[in-house]
Formats: sequence, structure tokens, C-alpha cells
Amino acid sequence: MKTWFITGASRGFGRTWTAAALERGDRVAATARDASALDDLVDRYGEAVLPIRLDVDDRASGIAAVEAAHRHFGRLDVVVNNAGWGLFGTIEETTEAEARAQMETNFFGALWITQAAIPLLREQGAGHIVQVSSIGGVTAFPGLGLYNASKWGLEAFTEALAAEVAPFGIKATLIEPSGFDTDWAGSSARRSEPNPLYQPLRDAMAEWGAVASPTAEDSVEAVFAIVDAEEPPLRLILASQGFDMVIAAHGQRLATWREWEKTARSADPK
Repeated sequence: MKTWFITGASRGFGRTWTAAALERGDRVAATARDASALDDLVDRYGEAVLPIRLDVDDRASGIAAVEAAHRHFGRLDVVVNNAGWGLFGTIEETTEAEARAQMETNFFGALWITQAAIPLLREQGAGHIVQVSSIGGVTAFPGLGLYNASKWGLEAFTEALAAEVAPFGIKATLIEPSGFDTDWAGSSARRSEPNPLYQPLRDAMAEWGAVASPTAEDSVEAVFAIVDAEEPPLRLILASQGFDMVIAAHGQRLATWREWEKTARSADPK
């Protein structure tokens, strides 16, 4: 039996993974901005689920939530930073307030929860921090630049984190989903005021995103495989579409670096 702490548990991946973990007999501290959205899980699973009202933008509340969950259950085995949203807008369209709000939730929210969990997991000598990134944290898409930036930042600090906490028995994994049939692009999303000059780009992106997508339920087996592994990977791409895109993107980067290798090495000490 594992004890989980999951942010953004009211919908999407968070809701699905919370229910699946409870169904297999685990315990979950499930957080949401509206904790009443978790009432049905409390009715079904009783004391195995601890609902916590949390807005991850609030650092003090995030720290208090992690500590309350640890105090309630006595330990935390898996800490999942899932809460987040997507900002749709080109770089030119994005306002300062929108950019800061995107980073506040997707980057800083995960950072605060991670910082709160580390000392507790270190004291246990074990634990697994799972960050929900995106294929948009490995490559970037037009019209989603600030969302990409928030996930690239999450990827960077988690890669450093994994090396820092490994001596304490703590693992870290970045889960990088491709397009899933969740509410991410629906009511969870925010959109900048559109500039009509970018409408052709939006049309092209909408056409690209209209392909059939897996559901959050399709991800459960892979997530359980990660949290149950003795040596989980630092990164896991979810679904074939994303896997193929990431492999192609890295291939293009390697090709470009090789093409410009002589110029790169020309900056060595003379």
C-alpha cells in the first residue's frame, strides 16, 4: 500500500489517478481548489482519502497541505505535482499578468510542493516525486510559448532535483503526456486576446489537435508502473504521438548541433 499526495485531483489526470490509486487499496491525500469535488470519493473510500482544499499558487498553503497529509497518514510515498493549466496565446499576444499567472501555477506551484515534501521524504529515507510535465516540456509549439516555458522550467529543476535527492533514497520522475482527452484545452485553459494576424496559426494548430486522443484512464497502467518501479526513469513520455514527436525533435536538434559543430568548437581557448 502506498500513500499518495496529488495536486489538482478534482479533474483530468489528477482525478483519474486518485480514483485508481484508491481502487487498488492505496491511500491518497487529494487536493483541489474546491475540495467538495472530492466528496464522492470520500463517500466511497472513506478514511483512505484525505481531501484538502488547496490553491498551489499559495506557497504557505501548499507547505501546510503537505505537512497535514504527512501528519494524517504518517508518511508519503508518492508526491504528484499535477495541478496546472494551459495558456493559449502567441508570445506577442501574452500579457504580463497572463505570463506571471502561468508560471505561478505550473512552475512555482510545483516548486513549493516539492520543497515541502523533500525534508519529509528524506526523514523516511524513501519517496518518489512525480512531476506532470508535457511533451511541451521537451519541445515547443507555436501559440503555447508560455505554457512551454513553464514546463521547460519544471523539467530543468526536476533534473537537478533528481541528482540532489538521490543520496537520500528519493526518486524523481517527469511524466510527459502528449495530447490526452482531458479538460486541459477546455475550461481549464486560458486564452490571450487574439491578434487576427495569427489566426492562420491558430487554425493550423486546431487542425493538428483534432486527432483522436487517449483518455486519462489510458495512462493509469503506465503511472502505476512508474511508481511501483524500484528504479523509475527520470522521464516517461505518455502515448505514441508524443513519443514520436519527441524523438523527431531530438533528432533535429542533434542534426543541427552536428552541422554547426565546427563553429561551436571554434570558441574553445586559442
